[in-house]
This record gives sequence, C-alpha cells and structure tokens, in this order.
Amino acid sequence: MSAHIKMPMFSSISGMSNIPFQWTALAAVALFAVSLNAKAVVNNKKAAPLSVVAVKENPLKAKPGVSDIVKASSANDWRSLDPENTLYLELASGRVVIEMAPDFAPNHADNIRKLVREGYFDGLAIVRSQDNYVVQWADPDEKREVKTAKKNLDPEFTVKYTPTLTFNRLFDVDGYAPQVGHSNGFAAGRDPKTGTTWLTHCYGAVGVARGNEVNSGDGTSLYVVTGHAPRQLDRNITVVGRVMQGMSLLTSLPRGTGPLGFYEKPEQNTPIKSIRIAADVPETERTKLEVIRTDTPTFKAIVEAQRNRGGEWYKVPAGYVDLCNVQVPVREKKD
Repeated sequence: MSAHIKMPMFSSISGMSNIPFQWTALAAVALFAVSLNAKAVVNNKKAAPLSVVAVKENPLKAKPGVSDIVKASSANDWRSLDPENTLYLELASGRVVIEMAPDFAPNHADNIRKLVREGYFDGLAIVRSQDNYVVQWADPDEKREVKTAKKNLDPEFTVKYTPTLTFNRLFDVDGYAPQVGHSNGFAAGRDPKTGTTWLTHCYGAVGVARGNEVNSGDGTSLYVVTGHAPRQLDRNITVVGRVMQGMSLLTSLPRGTGPLGFYEKPEQNTPIKSIRIAADVPETERTKLEVIRTDTPTFKAIVEAQRNRGGEWYKVPAGYVDLCNVQVPVREKKD
C-alpha cells in the first residue's frame, strides 16, 4: 500500500432445474422409504407398516435474528456519531459517511481534521479500485500543498490501552490477534502481553496509505477495505476509522486496470467534490446516524444471533463467529 502509488442461491440439479430443492429432497426420502419396504418383502420378513416419522422442529427457527433484536432495542442501546469525528466524503453519486476513531489513532485523526479544514481533499480523486481489496483516494499529481497539517507522522499501528477504553471481547478464536472484540463500535484486536490494541482491517475499515517508511502516512491518501478482510495488514498500517454509510458508492466503482487496481488514465479517476467534517456542516445538511453501542446486553444478543443464526433458512448452528462477520448495526437517527 503506497501513498504515491502510494443469501446464497443453490445451483439447480442437472435435469431438475425447474424442481424446487425442497421437493427434490422429499422425493428422495420417499423413494428410500419404498426401497426399504420392498427389501422387507423380498426377504420374507414381516414388515411393519411404514409410518410418517415426526420431523423435529428446527431448534434455530425460533431464535431471534439481528433484525428482531434491533427492532426490540431501546434508545439507550444506541449512540449518535460525534460530529467532530465524522467525515462526509462527497462524490457526484452521493455521500460517504466515515467515523474516525481518535482513541486508536489520535495524531492521524487530528491531522486528517486539519487536512479537511484546509480543503486539501477538495477536487482530488479516487485513484484506485482493486477488486476484492481496497478503494483509495489521493492527489493524482502529487502536487497539492499541505498547509496546516503535518507532512509526516509516526505510525499508530497500535496504541496502549487503558481502563477507560472499553473492550467487549469475543471469545471466538482469532488467527490474527490474541484477543478480538469491539471498542465503541470498532472491531479491534488486543494483546494483553504488550498492553496494546489496534483497529482491524474488516470490511469498511479506513486506513492511512503509506510507503515503505512507517512514518510516510500522513492522511493525505486514505483507503477503504472493499473486499474480504485483509487482516494481514493489521499492525502494519494505521487504521483511523470505518465507513458508516455509503459503501455501495465505493464498491460499485469500476475496477482499475493498472497494477494493484490503480487507474491508468486521468479520465478513469472518480472526482471528489469535497470532504467535510460534520461539525462544520449546518445541522440541516447533516446525515444523522446512530450506531448500536457495543457495551450493552443488546449487542451481546446481536453477536450471539450471528454466531448461531436462527430463522427458517439455517439448519445447523455454526457455534462460531469471525470478528469481521459481526455486524454492528447503523441506522438513521429518529427525531
């Protein structure tokens, strides 16, 4: 990563494309029952008449789903986004809302606020869209002047955690961190031996692009994870927040034709109209969002509903949930 280059559908069974899967399965059961009866007759055994076996109720069917839990949540289960840490990336196609996480990257969050307020990003462009990986924006010509912000920052790959930094741990095994969970809505890893914590590269995570030098990322080029979580990047790049609304505007961009998904021609770039801090935008023009609090019993229930999903469709409980598969619900704030 360089700052300057810096519900599944079942396939149809052959010959049965117009037969619903459920009826195919029932037919197979019926044929099997007939074959058992025939075998009993051939062997001159006294066969008991076949009876319909009672099908046990799917134990997952009655389990509440995420939408059920969200619907039953109370106002205290939600928090509003902090306008001072909320960014509006304005594209011709609409607005992308990003929440920064200053607890995990305080210096980078502060520098990005300075860049935004000096208008650094206005008129720049999205220069990269790599399939199943990231979308990145930057100065295509690398000539934009940085006025009030810092040009180099020490990395914030990890930070020391304190008792005041909440962490709601998942006890599912993770291959990339000794512990994983959520801190104020952000997916995070922790290492108790070093006393450090960091944000993880889950879908929608916003990171600070850099070159080979660890202090070469200053926030002038940012990227968003738009594919399968590239967790190998954890603790190698500063993650500064996540997209709260508008991911479809990024994931639907044409893929870049150059190496690493960079656009090769200027006309392929997607222009950025502006980036604004929500606190600087009139209230009537703000996108009013709230996110579920991850330190509540309601969120614990949401996690469990995703660890062992219920409803009509699921038949076998997974008994496990991956950190990046845990949805942290976001919704339009009710007036």
